Amino acid sequence: MRKLIYIFVLSALSVLFSCEKFVDIKPTGVKTVDSTETYYELIVNPNRAYYPTSYALLSDNAWSKESNIIGKEFLSFDGINMTFNEEGYRLELSDNNLYYNCYNYILRSNIIISLIDESTGDKNLKELAKAEAKILRAWDHFILVNTFAKAYNPETAETDGGIAIMDKYDLESVPQKYTVKQVYDFIIKDLEEALPLLQSEPENIYHPSKAFGYAFAAKVYLFHRDWEKAKLAAQKSLEENNTLIDYITLGDNGGPTVDKTYAKGGNPEILYYAYMGGYSDNPTYCYGMISPGLVELFGENDERFNLFFLTEGNSPYYFDEGSGAALWNSSITYSKFQYMAVGMRTAEAYLTLAEAHARLGELTEATDILNQLRSKRIRGNEAIIEEPATKEDMVRIIIDERRKELLFGFNRFWDLKRLNTEAEYAKTITRVFPIVTKDVEQKTYTLKPDSRLYIIPFPMNAREKNPNLTLNTNE
Repeated sequence: MRKLIYIFVLSALSVLFSCEKFVDIKPTGVKTVDSTETYYELIVNPNRAYYPTSYALLSDNAWSKESNIIGKEFLSFDGINMTFNEEGYRLELSDNNLYYNCYNYILRSNIIISLIDESTGDKNLKELAKAEAKILRAWDHFILVNTFAKAYNPETAETDGGIAIMDKYDLESVPQKYTVKQVYDFIIKDLEEALPLLQSEPENIYHPSKAFGYAFAAKVYLFHRDWEKAKLAAQKSLEENNTLIDYITLGDNGGPTVDKTYAKGGNPEILYYAYMGGYSDNPTYCYGMISPGLVELFGENDERFNLFFLTEGNSPYYFDEGSGAALWNSSITYSKFQYMAVGMRTAEAYLTLAEAHARLGELTEATDILNQLRSKRIRGNEAIIEEPATKEDMVRIIIDERRKELLFGFNRFWDLKRLNTEAEYAKTITRVFPIVTKDVEQKTYTLKPDSRLYIIPFPMNAREKNPNLTLNTNE
């Protein structure tokens, strides 16, 4: 019986989200699950996926095969983003379901939060289930606000347009759009209510742990510029799990094609499982090419590059030889090394802690934390950096380290957005393209810190269904 009810709930989720979301659904009745344990099982989602189509090439980390872009500079997100084309018409383009997937997952969380108290079962399990669901609800709202709205800026967040907040299971409501500040307040409230109740060792890897919860909280506080809270949360996460894979030893053992210790399910750095573009999380097929500038930033002794990327010998279907870019080696993904581009890893907690220390002027502590990470990634003496002279220098070093460590997925796009709100770290990106193709004029493209391209428009279908979803851009 429990299995039948569980299938009913999952089927209901699928049906609801084929109906274009939240506005026109008029349920004739409500069938709820009667078992607390079944609600708790609903948290588990082994195929939680996020597609980066709408912003994947919109950073200085990314690159693309030239034939995928030429002639499409006005026709697709990839063409518009690769050429930083503000004249491109984005409003009818699909974001490949990132928006809908997030709200699908939020609905799943809200079913648990809103209905579990009426179920039959252990009270403590109900509280745990609600806490885990709140962490995941906060996670999905965080993804949405950082993609479809401006970055948090304390000077403007109170009036900057944000996203719809879905705080309960109510299929008849028409969601309102809230400001960026209101969305962050909601996310932080969910986090702070949930964190004390999370378990250090959950039932399985798909339930959020304390280590993940605090690492995610640290990220939220970092983006919110609450440096002290970011530091404390990152420290708590690392108290739960501070494991770093030694890439130097991995290289000495023959690399991930030989030493498969960290294949699917075996990477001890992973704090939460979420996938980029599908269950395999294979970056080769999901924008796994890095820019010539990032290749240079890695240098010769960084095993994050040497173990995982190829500059030659790649399939011409995916890669242009001679571009100076590099492509993720697809032969090692998942079955030999599970990278986890979209979920969270302990390495990010180290980087968050280092930046929080730096922002607070604690340069010795920031240097020490950063060197702990670098010593596991870079061969030779260059792994250990000297303490820089200023806070700004320290933050810039950490920014570069984030570029190299947190590849693919959301992170560089979001980092550029948040850092562009600060004059000290704002960056104008230039891209010369194409490089290999000779029968197309080579141009220099520029992405300014205040470009509207950094705000992805809400999908057209969502805007048509909900007039409250006014654009957060000027297009």
